[in-house]
Amino acid sequence: HFATPTRQVPRFAKPGTPGEQYDVTLELKLLADVGLVGFPNVGKSSLISVVSAAKPAIANYHFTTLTPTLGVVRVAEEKSFVMADIPGLIEGASDGAGLGHQFLRHVERCRLLVHLVDISGSEGRDPYEDFRIINEELVRFNPKLAERPMLVVGNKIDLATDEQQEEFAAFCKDNGYEYFPMMAAIRVGADPLLERIAALLDTLPPIERFEPDPIPELNEEELKGNKFTVREEDGVYFVEGEWLIQVMRSINFSDYESLQYFERVLEQSGIIDALRAAGIQEKDTVNIYDVEFDFVN
Repeated sequence: HFATPTRQVPRFAKPGTPGEQYDVTLELKLLADVGLVGFPNVGKSSLISVVSAAKPAIANYHFTTLTPTLGVVRVAEEKSFVMADIPGLIEGASDGAGLGHQFLRHVERCRLLVHLVDISGSEGRDPYEDFRIINEELVRFNPKLAERPMLVVGNKIDLATDEQQEEFAAFCKDNGYEYFPMMAAIRVGADPLLERIAALLDTLPPIERFEPDPIPELNEEELKGNKFTVREEDGVYFVEGEWLIQVMRSINFSDYESLQYFERVLEQSGIIDALRAAGIQEKDTVNIYDVEFDFVN
């Protein structure tokens, strides 16, 4: 209620609605604009370290990064976005392999994915197979990720032959992906990628947020539409209606202003008129869900 000259501060409070008890499992999902995905040791941490102030652990072995790293990337004086370095994924990640579930859940909250691939095959892996496996694991974990925009970065071009670079660029083009060759460790090729990311983010909708359902408020203007029944039994008038259960739980019967509110509810909902129509007399007993009181005109 708004303050009035006669009621400048609230004088009573209605108790809350009945609580509910749940056993829940909470999972943290980082919220970032861009998620870097790919096999371990393809250069994700190197990239985020040279385009932001983030300082992830970087070393030449798998799973150097065990927790996602966030970094703010600035591409202009007044334009920036948040990038997440997602720890390396492996085949079977969607089934939990290599801590896959712990890593993949963070990808769900990213608006745009950047897939890094070691196109040189410096660790003896096939870059085309790497690309296929990671994309399949993303979709197996959450089919909606297939709809998420993705840019492809061919990293470690200094270790790749000209033929390897040309073939992978053609592969990306044939499959509808924008491709960016890069040497992430020394930032070569990073600027075109960042500019494209910023342009894409301007066109993408925000990630869906899940908000709690609001608790319905009791609107006195709508009380007349609520259904109830009145029956007389052994001189006691019983009033019942599903909506009345919430009302009775919200009334503090030891507080004067709370009682005044209760009287308004009975009057505006039509209960008083219904009791009179049922033949109630002064001092007769009214029972509303085990709360009894005398009827007074």
